[in-house]
Amino acid sequence: MAAASTWAASVKGVLIWRDEVILLRNERDEWELPGGRLEAGESPEDCVERAVEEQLGLFAKAERLLDTWVYDIEGQGSLLIITYGCSVNLPDPLALSEEHSEVRLFTTNDLKSLPLPGGYAASIAAWHRLLAR
Repeated sequence: MAAASTWAASVKGVLIWRDEVILLRNERDEWELPGGRLEAGESPEDCVERAVEEQLGLFAKAERLLDTWVYDIEGQGSLLIITYGCSVNLPDPLALSEEHSEVRLFTTNDLKSLPLPGGYAASIAAWHRLLAR
């Protein structure tokens, strides 16, 4: 019998404020969406809302499932990524947890030059299109 495999899941939020997206710089020096690991008994929507509050100190509301994809992190394995488009009101300045080294707002044009996983860029573009309707 084949061994069952398990996947860790990370739920990320696409937070767009005044046509800019919030990104965090992680320990691999990549930019990523705010979010966190899905905990036992937690819905994906609750997970992203909790993680955004923990990482940025603000309330976000998960509005729409955007995408799911597998991210292969070099030397660390694979992670199931689930992205949600979220509504948010931003305080000034943004808070930053100890998990990340920097938080910034970026335009869609800025994204092309960033070390940003392609799945995140696709989710950002999808949420931009939905908000423009």
